[in-house]
Amino acid sequence: MGCVSSKKKLSKSDLEFLEENTEFTKDQIIEWYEGFIVSTNQYGNLDCPNGELTKKKFIQVYRQFFPNGQAEAFCTHIFRTFDADNSGKIDFKEFLMAINITAKGNPEKKLKWAFKMYDIDSNGSIDRQEMLKIIESIYDLLGAASTQKATNGAVESRDANDTPESRTAQIFAVMDEDKNGVITEEEFIRGCMADRVLYQMLTADTSDPER
Repeated sequence: MGCVSSKKKLSKSDLEFLEENTEFTKDQIIEWYEGFIVSTNQYGNLDCPNGELTKKKFIQVYRQFFPNGQAEAFCTHIFRTFDADNSGKIDFKEFLMAINITAKGNPEKKLKWAFKMYDIDSNGSIDRQEMLKIIESIYDLLGAASTQKATNGAVESRDANDTPESRTAQIFAVMDEDKNGVITEEEFIRGCMADRVLYQMLTADTSDPER
């Protein structure tokens, strides 16, 4: 009984694929993989790692980084964007490809990835309700009484007038160029590239988009 192996190994083909398609070195990929295997089994059977993260486990892992907020809604959106094949699980290739974009990608690649998260129904545009849902989940994640400053990541008291609704209205005022009630990928990218604060807020990236 039990598992044949206590640790699933990264296949040679997956390793070669990730070396060719990410900016990580072989050693870095292996290090990421070992950490990923630990995460997938942190809340399950440590003797039978399967190399996949379910949404439930993903939320459990992510929640520890935001103890003062509610992580489930935001994690659901992140999970959906990571889960490229809509299998309901994140395998290591999906995980590292997404990490490569969010951590090492150029600003435009990061924005294309972020757009997929905001475009909940994947119809090629973001409407107000979709934007509001993501902004609400970000506020829940950070906690009801605080917000995160895009410029330096510090957490401070939130202005009473700074609500998800007001923030969504602000974003649409800047990005919805043709005022048709939706934001296209092109409008999203142009708006973020032209406004450093918006870029940092919507991508959780504190670097300058022009760099």
